[in-house]
Amino acid sequence: MKISTVKGTNDYLPREAALRDYLMDEILRTYQSCGFQRIMTPVIEDIENLDKSEGGENLNLIFKVLKRGDKLEKALEAKDEKELCDMGLRYDLTLPLSRYYANNRDKLLSPFKCIQIDRVYRAERPQKGRLREFYQCDIDIIGTTSLTAEVELITTTAQALKNIGIGDFKVKINNRKLLKAILLKAGFQAEELDSVCISIDKLDKVGLDGVKEELSAKEFQAESIEKLSGILATKPFTLEEAEKLCTEEESVKEIRFILDSVKALNSEFNIEYDITLIRGQGYYTGTVFEVESTKFRGAIAGGGRYDNLIGKFLNESVPAVGFSIGFERIFGILTDVGFQIPDRKKQIAVLYEEKDFLGAMEYANGLRKTYNAAMYVKPKKTGKFIDRLQEQGCDGFYIYGQSEEIQFL
Repeated sequence: MKISTVKGTNDYLPREAALRDYLMDEILRTYQSCGFQRIMTPVIEDIENLDKSEGGENLNLIFKVLKRGDKLEKALEAKDEKELCDMGLRYDLTLPLSRYYANNRDKLLSPFKCIQIDRVYRAERPQKGRLREFYQCDIDIIGTTSLTAEVELITTTAQALKNIGIGDFKVKINNRKLLKAILLKAGFQAEELDSVCISIDKLDKVGLDGVKEELSAKEFQAESIEKLSGILATKPFTLEEAEKLCTEEESVKEIRFILDSVKALNSEFNIEYDITLIRGQGYYTGTVFEVESTKFRGAIAGGGRYDNLIGKFLNESVPAVGFSIGFERIFGILTDVGFQIPDRKKQIAVLYEEKDFLGAMEYANGLRKTYNAAMYVKPKKTGKFIDRLQEQGCDGFYIYGQSEEIQFL
């Protein structure tokens, strides 16, 4: 049998698991201190729900679950590929939350402020930074159209990022309605906008020329492509510039309110309007936002407003907005820089001879008031064993019956 993990998944050594636990605990503590409540949902969802969730390119990355028994045999006999699966693994936590709210809203506060910290799955092509199994850390506010929800999510997420020690960052915001109004002004047709947005979303990866090439390959009008290129090339493209280009005054007011409110509440990070911010999911309807590390390249959190997704379950409009921390990205950054967990309880190993077990156990119990203490039968090659303990993050050892005091490594 193979001992390696499935591609796109990881095993974590004790020191790595300790860092992951610390990060999750600190994020959860921050979220809860701001009044959000944790929920849990199944990892498996109905395949029809997943397929209709407007998840953008993520819909091509769903792990599908085959039917079982007679149902599978009938589907195979019918040679109908679409009928082979009835369930799938969730690709994010927003679709499961929408179903959860529709199923439980009579038991929930309104607005409902919730936390989800859990695993999600995408059938990615495995590479650095692209996993098939990974954690997301979400907060969402459901049931209000007020822009104070966006402000609360941004400031709470920023506080969590500061508390885990990720360093300096900035927040970027945009509005889907404003962006689409600008694209219409550039000459694109309404039915083309989603495809254009997918191309713009690749700007950081392929550059402006790459975006123009992709739009040309999609056979959009050359005049519209040139107008859009001029807009994207403007540095910086300000909210005032956007206001001049189109008549989407309400969206401009919404962005300005969020910018002004967040700036009034903090002076520790910058927040700015960014016309190129898209966010890939198709279910976003208004404000979208992203957190970018100023020290390490790339986004470390993102989210937006999705006012129509819950309505797919209830046939009525339910406003909602959420923010997700990129847990795996942050874990990778902190691991690479050798981050040390602050105020960590020191780990002590108590080594003993078999005959001294009871006495050694009493001694270890005494240590546990101050330290985390693990017990090990003293091996013949004590030196090599102590080296391994140190590799695993152990801070010191005590040989029962021989040591006068703890030997710190």
